[in-house]
Amino acid sequence: MTETRKKIGILTAGGDCPGLNAAIRGVAKTAIVKHDMQVFGISSGFLGLINKDYIELTESSVSGILTLGGTILGTSREKPFKKTGSLSIDKPKLIKEHYKELGLDCLVCIGGNGTQKTAAGLAAEGLNIIGIPKTIDNDVWGTDQTFGFDSALNIATDAIDRLHSTANSHKRIMVIEIMGHNAGWLALYSGLAGGGDVILLPELDYDMDTINNYLLKRAKKKKPYSIVVVAEGIKSPKKRSAASFIAEEIEKGTGIETRKTILGYIQRGGSPTPMDRLLASSYGAFAVELIANNDYGKMVAMVKDSITSILLEDVGGKLRLVPVEHPMLERASGLDICLGGKYK
Repeated sequence: MTETRKKIGILTAGGDCPGLNAAIRGVAKTAIVKHDMQVFGISSGFLGLINKDYIELTESSVSGILTLGGTILGTSREKPFKKTGSLSIDKPKLIKEHYKELGLDCLVCIGGNGTQKTAAGLAAEGLNIIGIPKTIDNDVWGTDQTFGFDSALNIATDAIDRLHSTANSHKRIMVIEIMGHNAGWLALYSGLAGGGDVILLPELDYDMDTINNYLLKRAKKKKPYSIVVVAEGIKSPKKRSAASFIAEEIEKGTGIETRKTILGYIQRGGSPTPMDRLLASSYGAFAVELIANNDYGKMVAMVKDSITSILLEDVGGKLRLVPVEHPMLERASGLDICLGGKYK
């Protein structure tokens, strides 16, 4: 008796980031070439399953996408479990119906925290789900690294590098805002790699007097300029960017000319680094092995340099934040980098 070919779906949801196409390719090629599975690409995240918008992926259709930024499937921030009004349609019910109509054996959900939370919800509804973690913020709980982070780290570090020459030429303080609403991994790592003098994270409180006194002390030591790296999610007045607020407070408190740069979406675009290509490809291939073994309800994860899996139900709704005892914070403090005045 011939065994029926497995059918799997792939979607990318949430914000775009480098490595998504590498992950799609890793899933599709492994599924098709190694396991003779049928693969469908779902368009625009969970919207594609709501609207029945999908295409069959072949080995040739994922050829040449390894190095491409963005996602060939498109993405959206659709949250099907979020109630939007009394007359709203039952989106999870529609997803389940269309999943069954398509005859899927599993749905691979590639995305960050919101995506993994939705994936866990769909698994709880009885669907076979595998999650793959991506985000430049590196804040998905349960994995030591998400793909997208290394690429964004390279971009952010390069931007900080470039600010050094401008700051030195004009003898200014330069404030650069790095992405990271809740987690400061990207600001911390790029700040250290780029030689930031002040690094402010959402996880740590800061005091403007401490920061300004630190910057004035640098000026008195004849250090001609300073670089201040801030995560976008640090505490600051609403309706104002973190960089704008910090730059104004520094100039007001020190009298030193201060300028701001908001790096923004540049951090999420472009071709993935070799490290992210390898990680995304490995995550994709491992996801297919889970499917081949009928091991569902899991998220692929990197734990202590090994690729493994953890339960989706343990991931949803949690964040991986920078712990106050993280070794990188201690190293930063030892390098006389100001972390806002409240570290230790």
